[in-house]
Amino acid sequence: MPTIQQLIRKGRKKVVYKSNAPALQWGYNALKRKDFPSGGSPQKRGVCTRVYTTTPKKPNSALRKVARVRLTNGIEISSYIPGIGHNLQEHSVVLVRGGRVKDLPGVRYHIVRGALDTSGVQDRSQARSKYGTKAPKKK
Repeated sequence: MPTIQQLIRKGRKKVVYKSNAPALQWGYNALKRKDFPSGGSPQKRGVCTRVYTTTPKKPNSALRKVARVRLTNGIEISSYIPGIGHNLQEHSVVLVRGGRVKDLPGVRYHIVRGALDTSGVQDRSQARSKYGTKAPKKK
């Protein structure tokens, strides 16, 4: 426990909050060509620069669908494409949200299905809102 004299000299340090999705915390001013801390966004728009599959960490085995995305603030990130099947390719415009994929190192973001150029998951009947799927046609 610190003495009163030590507290007067140094004081208490504030606990610094570290974001799990740091690329969403920055904006970009094109006129000044400068980044600035924007206070954070729930989602950001970006353009796919590469769409590929990668393998997860042990003990899992699969081909996970991942896209490299350049955000509107100039930061390039890796983001996961959720759901079965997708229509993304290079130059597709996507919406990115935070949320990591535990078995893919370096993937801290998810692409939002059903927004911008990303289609919803086909033939999905449950948890449709998470995958951008429209309600099935009534007979």
